[in-house]
Amino acid sequence: MTAINVATESPALQTDQMRPGQTSPRLALPTVLFLVATIAVPIGLTLVYSFLSTADIGTGVKWDFTLGAYRHLFVQDKLDGTTAFDTRYVKVIWNSFTYSAITTVVTLILSLPIAMWIATRAESARNFLVAAVTLPFWISILIRTYGLRQLIDDNGPVGGIFHKLGLSYHIIYTPTATIIGLIYVFLPFMILPIYASAERFDFSLAEAGYDLGAKRMTVFRKIVLPSIRPGIISGIALVFIPALGSFLQSDMLGGGKANMIANIIANQFGQARNWPFGCALSVLLIGLTVLFVQIIRGVTARTGDQVNLV
Repeated sequence: MTAINVATESPALQTDQMRPGQTSPRLALPTVLFLVATIAVPIGLTLVYSFLSTADIGTGVKWDFTLGAYRHLFVQDKLDGTTAFDTRYVKVIWNSFTYSAITTVVTLILSLPIAMWIATRAESARNFLVAAVTLPFWISILIRTYGLRQLIDDNGPVGGIFHKLGLSYHIIYTPTATIIGLIYVFLPFMILPIYASAERFDFSLAEAGYDLGAKRMTVFRKIVLPSIRPGIISGIALVFIPALGSFLQSDMLGGGKANMIANIIANQFGQARNWPFGCALSVLLIGLTVLFVQIIRGVTARTGDQVNLV
């Protein structure tokens, strides 16, 4: 009779052995290095540059560490040697928050009925409608914004209709034009996550609510809304955060009359050649973004919704 020996692998060998479908961490190394080089290093340089001084000649920085850039955010030095609280950049920050908040609210109001309607169509129709929603992503945002500017221009199609009706019309190069551009660009970012949640919703629950005598708004508020809330929260984050740092809409449609934080940052690195102050504004924008992400995470933690933003 032959004895069969079953060798048991040592714990070290079991640890090193990969599970089925698991890849080696070494394969992820190039991607990790690329992300570090293109994201972590620039953010680190931005943080360091924000504590430096402006170069005496030309562009760049002088390696003299100071808090002058951050001081310049809120303090203005007058010609007589006195200082005063500077509200210019506070107003720009407030404008950015206001425009982003309005964009988020309007896109949410517009997206809810559209997303719910798409979710209740047949599968073939849903595929077509989702493709139609994602169609703007196939076109350059610059081309789309330029086309919108031609549309809402005083001499464009919309302006022509108003002029024929004898009504005054002027939207281009105003804050209203900036907000319209932001809504136009970020509307799909709100529709898609809400649709993703609505598609998984069991609409028989809503029918049960109607059978039990609940009104339409009660069913929506008590049954539908809690089910699609993760999509709403994701949509709010996907719209508000990039809208806060938008540059193109306020530049092309606002005409410099509705500056946002990104416009001021671009100006500091361009015309003003004040890199430390531009970096300080960038650090402020990053901080505001992180703060908003933490607020969203706190809300989802309280509601128990599974929403992964980072």
